[in-house]
Amino acid sequence: MTAYKEAPDSKFAYVVVAARRARQLMMGGRPLIPNPHSHKNTRIAEEELIKGLLDYDMVLPEETEDKDGKKRKG
Repeated sequence: MTAYKEAPDSKFAYVVVAARRARQLMMGGRPLIPNPHSHKNTRIAEEELIKGLLDYDMVLPEETEDKDGKKRKG
């Protein structure tokens, strides 16, 4: 598992990280930005992610062999 600071290249991963941070903000988390441009949690989370203020881990699937000997990710 590797910890990342910059925004992910994958659009899916970007949305997942921003959504999880937005959920933390909705549950009472404090913004990491002193004066966010927006009051919306999703926009604050996105701004934090773009500025590299969020640490997140990206777990990549491991290759495994199925019963037929074919390699699969999973």
